[in-house]
Amino acid sequence: MGTKAVFLLLALLSFSAVSLRSALAENEEDPGLVMNFYKDTCPQAEDIIREQVKLLYKRHKNTAFSWLRNIFHDCAVQTLSEKEMDRSFGMRNFRYIENIKEAVERECPGVVSCADILVLSGRDGVVALGGPYIPLKTGRRDGRKSRAEILEQYLPDHNDSMSVVLERFAAIGIDAPGLVALLGSHSVGRTHCVKLVHRLYPEVDPALNPDHVPHMLHKCPDAIPDPKAVQYVRNDRGTPMVLDNNYYRNILDNKGLMMVDHQLATDKRTRPYVKKMAKSQDYFFKEFSRAITLLSENNPLTGTKGEIRKVCNLANKLHDKS
Repeated sequence: MGTKAVFLLLALLSFSAVSLRSALAENEEDPGLVMNFYKDTCPQAEDIIREQVKLLYKRHKNTAFSWLRNIFHDCAVQTLSEKEMDRSFGMRNFRYIENIKEAVERECPGVVSCADILVLSGRDGVVALGGPYIPLKTGRRDGRKSRAEILEQYLPDHNDSMSVVLERFAAIGIDAPGLVALLGSHSVGRTHCVKLVHRLYPEVDPALNPDHVPHMLHKCPDAIPDPKAVQYVRNDRGTPMVLDNNYYRNILDNKGLMMVDHQLATDKRTRPYVKKMAKSQDYFFKEFSRAITLLSENNPLTGTKGEIRKVCNLANKLHDKS
């Protein structure tokens, strides 16, 4: 977590609930996304997912970071296997989504989509990290195919300008305060050295807080780190396992690790919201909840579109051939 402009928070397993630019045709039999979609077909679904998240978080606390990021990635792009791409370095623990899927399948075979499991596990992961509980609608279906090549088109990179980041978030309905709130996901997790050494070598970025530089150099001692090595810097050394507004105080103090963090605190379009969230965690949580809700409802496949995958890392036609 912390290697994308969100995370965020979050179609890493080669499935997607999203059709980025095609609106679902009007269909009287398609209820779309609704609250408690599985109340009749699998009434225990959300409880099972919540308990599985708690269990996995207890055993492997870093799983919550991945779930938080997965919300963004699944709801923002439609990819073939994003976890295999360079832009996805650091995305781990996808196997835990399969654990949750298996638990749900034991109760209700073929009913609950991987897309809904991913969104709900992300929602419950936010709670595990001390963040707000966000009521989210369900009823998504899984894509039958996805395309890795659109990743670069829709996901902002940590080195993109703030104009590009704002533009790409606006394209999926997220405004400036929503963007600022989503980037607050950098309050938890860690940033791998491959994503920030350009700020340390060959010369230290003068915009960095000089008191924070020795720690970064200690954690990232190589100008060209091994991309597979476990070398990283905690996004927030104060409360690294808590989703809170400490991130905003850090970046106002020039302790943001990536350029997107620095720009967020300095760009005139986003700085006012950074300052407001630094002062009020309630405001941060309010905007974060709103943005996650918008993100989760970004043109999903519903009704008879797509399918309910048997396993989350393969479309059914590929699973049936294996």
